[in-house]
Amino acid sequence: MNQVDHRNTRRDYTRAELRRSDLTPEPAQLLARWLEEAREAGNPDPTAMTLATADADGQPSARIVLFKHFEGEGLCWYTDSRSHKGRDLAENPRAALLFYWPETERQIRVEGSVSALPAELADDYFSQRPGGSRLAAAASLQSQPVDDRATLEQRVKDLEQQYPDGNVPRDPAWIGYRLAPELFEFWQGRASRLHDRFTYHHNGEHWEITRLMP
Repeated sequence: MNQVDHRNTRRDYTRAELRRSDLTPEPAQLLARWLEEAREAGNPDPTAMTLATADADGQPSARIVLFKHFEGEGLCWYTDSRSHKGRDLAENPRAALLFYWPETERQIRVEGSVSALPAELADDYFSQRPGGSRLAAAASLQSQPVDDRATLEQRVKDLEQQYPDGNVPRDPAWIGYRLAPELFEFWQGRASRLHDRFTYHHNGEHWEITRLMP
């Protein structure tokens, strides 16, 4: 490991700036705008976001999930509740999200409490997924050990035979989650690391905006 040295690996950020006049009254509006601008700039996965959770002992864990929609101003995604992240959220229903788009030199942090979405929303989204994705979700007990890939692929084949019309039902454990935001931070990379940072903090009635030092 002594040969791994990235102290000289860096780049400057010169694409844009973020001024208070660029901000929207509601942070979800600015998030939606930045997400669309990342897509237009060529990001292949603009909805990808890091989901950071912690268990009851405070042990953190992070992974990439896909943002799907806003629901009551909350950010929503779908996954297997038996997964590592699902178990964390059952023990400690608070989380942080992070979007990062290198093409636009931007990131957004979001923090808040997490709750499960109604089953009908999970049913609706599950029915929209491609057939292969529905089969994979139904076949996998996410985060559980498996002997080999052949075993996993056989579970998919068994489901294909059981549901030849492709209408595999949603497992009740495959659900949607909603993070109710309490804090947003918008970060725009700037030259010489003098970045622009603004937070939106909800005080219970409205959003308060604060500029932070980089």
